[in-house]
Amino acid sequence: MLLKVKDIENIMEEYAPSILKESYDNVGLMIGESAENVTKILVALDCTMDVIREAKNKGCNFILTHHPLLFVKPKTITTDTLVGRKVIELIKNGINVYSSHTNLDSVKGGLNDIVTEILGFSKYKIIEMSETNDSGKTDAGIGRLVILDEPMRFESLCENVKRTLKAEFIRVVGKDDKLVNTIAIINGSGEDFFSESIKLGADCIITGDTKYHGACDLLEQNIALIDAGHFKTEWIPFKVFIEKFKKQLIKDGYDNEVIISKCTFDPYKIK
Repeated sequence: MLLKVKDIENIMEEYAPSILKESYDNVGLMIGESAENVTKILVALDCTMDVIREAKNKGCNFILTHHPLLFVKPKTITTDTLVGRKVIELIKNGINVYSSHTNLDSVKGGLNDIVTEILGFSKYKIIEMSETNDSGKTDAGIGRLVILDEPMRFESLCENVKRTLKAEFIRVVGKDDKLVNTIAIINGSGEDFFSESIKLGADCIITGDTKYHGACDLLEQNIALIDAGHFKTEWIPFKVFIEKFKKQLIKDGYDNEVIISKCTFDPYKIK
């Protein structure tokens, strides 16, 4: 059975409805034609030029990403901008791009749930419920709050995060011997949810992309922080989701190859 772009759109919309996205976000089919047949599917966190070249080299005419290629609406599509060059290259080569971002973070079974479970926690609740109530997904929202049955030393929690997310390094705020009782987990960039997490009783926050002043504020409030990086808190859980996606393709009768990008990596490196 031939897989069409629209079939992938339907699978993704069923799993993570676009209506669950945050108001600032842009999700769905970024570039392409819904009626087009799909050859191979390349999975990446971001649609970079390297990923586009990889798709061409591997015969993939569909790229599935977490981060939207068109996050901010461009004023022009020309070779004068990086986004313009990407869009032109994709269209020239007949490559479709679909992105599932904060809707996939938010939904039950999405990235927030996956990263929480990867870290070893099975009982948790949502930090900020989705504002959308007509999606049929009543248990969706950003961030997960874990209330531990027994307190955990901050040092042990740091070691667990570093090991399970395969992080070369993490940035932390807090004393090693601090006893953690309630953990807020927000994959990607979670600083906007610090206040709500603290209101809900979090005495430790695990996320990425934190800034100096936010870290200082947490320190003053005796709230521990583990910044494992934007990449690590999203790429690993995204790949876990892709296994679910592949199973759904097979269940629906499609045998298209799904390839994990070799060109997706953390842009930061340690000197």
